[in-house]
Amino acid sequence: MTFNDDEPIVAPADVSGTGDNEGRSAVDLVTVLDVSGSMQGHKLEKLKIAMQFLIRKLSPIDRLSVVTFSNNSSRLFPLRQITEKSQEEIIKQVNALVAAGNTNIADGLKTGLQVLNDRRLNDGRVGAIMLMSDGEQNIGDATQIRVDNFPVHTFGFGANAKPQVLQAIATNSKGGTFSDVQNQDNLSIAFSQCLGGLLTVVVQDLNLTIKQFDGESKIEKVFAGNYPQTRNNDGSITISFGELYNREVRKVMVDLLLPAVESEKNPDVLVVSYTYRTGKGTPAIPSPPTTATVSRTGEAVEKEREEVIVEESRLQTVDKVKEARGMADVRKLEEAKDKVVEAENSLDDVDIEEPNQVIETLKYEMQQLFKHMRTQDVYETQGRPYALSFETSHERQRYAARGDPDKVRTFATPRMDAYLEQAKEFDKDTTKPPPSAADDVKQERLADPFGPIVRAVSFYIKIAIEALKSIDKILNSTRTT
Repeated sequence: MTFNDDEPIVAPADVSGTGDNEGRSAVDLVTVLDVSGSMQGHKLEKLKIAMQFLIRKLSPIDRLSVVTFSNNSSRLFPLRQITEKSQEEIIKQVNALVAAGNTNIADGLKTGLQVLNDRRLNDGRVGAIMLMSDGEQNIGDATQIRVDNFPVHTFGFGANAKPQVLQAIATNSKGGTFSDVQNQDNLSIAFSQCLGGLLTVVVQDLNLTIKQFDGESKIEKVFAGNYPQTRNNDGSITISFGELYNREVRKVMVDLLLPAVESEKNPDVLVVSYTYRTGKGTPAIPSPPTTATVSRTGEAVEKEREEVIVEESRLQTVDKVKEARGMADVRKLEEAKDKVVEAENSLDDVDIEEPNQVIETLKYEMQQLFKHMRTQDVYETQGRPYALSFETSHERQRYAARGDPDKVRTFATPRMDAYLEQAKEFDKDTTKPPPSAADDVKQERLADPFGPIVRAVSFYIKIAIEALKSIDKILNSTRTT
């Protein structure tokens, strides 16, 4: 079975305000929703509210398809362009959902992928899947499905969701995240944060290439989370980041081996370049190579830059959380708790002059993870999903919801911050529509009036430069042989 009846984009007759959507790609979004028997009652009502918020935030340049699953999957409708009329029709269909049956996540994911793969119109468009489940898959195995072309953002809803499955689905996809939504009242917030990213994609197919200078440097290891790395024939390494949201940053750390020097010199040690697209099907845009030069004096540097210290501490904390989770998974809970305490103590010892938001948030998250390890049962329902969401977020350098959404804001963008407050208000009164995406852009321009001018002059390239060019984030350490 194929789906080739996706609705084409029709330019709206009212052209006023069309510039408000410039600078971001149109989105083809498929929501894959669990409507098994365990979703009855309060959960299903919260899902409907979260979907209403999402539908209201999409623009006429976007399209939406909804897939549900229980014993098997069902596509409610093909990709539909968002208009005032279609919004009301889609909301009516979502509000009519009922919960019954088992949990066949695999079939839901396959159907969602088929909707995107069978598109006839996809040039320049962002394709993405948001998949929500509240329980254990009891038909099929969704972890065996690889998703090479699209991000799948997964949401574990409530204490009975299976985080290992949902995290694996996200990790198997291109740039997906796993959000842990323990509090059923926070589903709208979790959806809003994901949507706040998808509606601000400014760069696609972003690839960063780092090359050493033979005789002057040797790349030992590149730290870029779980983004794919390829070693090229010339010895360079290319990291494939995929899509980049507006105001997102990707930090890359490189361990360099530098030869000993006897006198002062200023050699080139790295050359960095990148390519990106402004949309699927558009030509790749290359950047001019940027060369990193270091001053070699033959003496050790007294102290690393603060930005590098913070990034190293972040990466070390992620490694410790992985170790702690591995211990707790085999019921070595006390050892796991000791590892979390060790991680927090290491953060207390970070040698920086001023308090740093990244470090302070990491400390807070270690305290929360420790609380979620009070007992083995608490760990399995709260600690494991929290840890897996933490890991996936930090490996992607992309926001994923977990815990208190007001306190955990690591990797959140300004649009996500705005949607956080909007989702809260919408949950209080669903009869009051949230601001449109066009209104969001207008508000951002009021807050940053020179932003549109800068973006118009430098096109998308400024985004990639801000994300990748800072060489002090690329040079991790220099060691002599």
